[in-house]
Amino acid sequence: MKKQPQIAVNLRFLLAHPAHFIALGFGSGLAKVAPGTWGTLAALPLFALLQYFFTPLTIALLCIPAFIIGTWAAELTGRNLGVSDYGGIVIDEIVAMWLVLCIAPPTALAWVLAFVLFRVFDILKPWPIRWLDQYVKGGFGVMIDDILAAVFAMIPLYLLRAYL
Repeated sequence: MKKQPQIAVNLRFLLAHPAHFIALGFGSGLAKVAPGTWGTLAALPLFALLQYFFTPLTIALLCIPAFIIGTWAAELTGRNLGVSDYGGIVIDEIVAMWLVLCIAPPTALAWVLAFVLFRVFDILKPWPIRWLDQYVKGGFGVMIDDILAAVFAMIPLYLLRAYL
């Protein structure tokens, strides 16, 4: 079971610092139940908005600075909470889901499959995702295991693209 913060994670905390707002997925990480799932869901309309302005390749490249900003935000927020990998820190799910959606065809079926595949790999954490989650700490650790879960999800999604 993950360690719980000693301070209230609420709207006040969310708005107290830009890093909190980013790390807590613009508010989606405040969900009391399954914040990682809510963070992943938040990625969908954000990606749709990005897709309106950018190609999937450009969005994939934008995931690099988003990863760096997410690392900073997760590090600072985790430090302020006293819990380095608090479940409500969901920027990792958001950036990782964007990567998965970059290879998904723009269909509802493909997006649902992308969502399910990513959540399965993020929750089950097969090796080496689990190893990264256990041994790589701080903001980088928060972000990197989800990026690898995204890569795992992208493989079957890529292979099924012709059917979606």
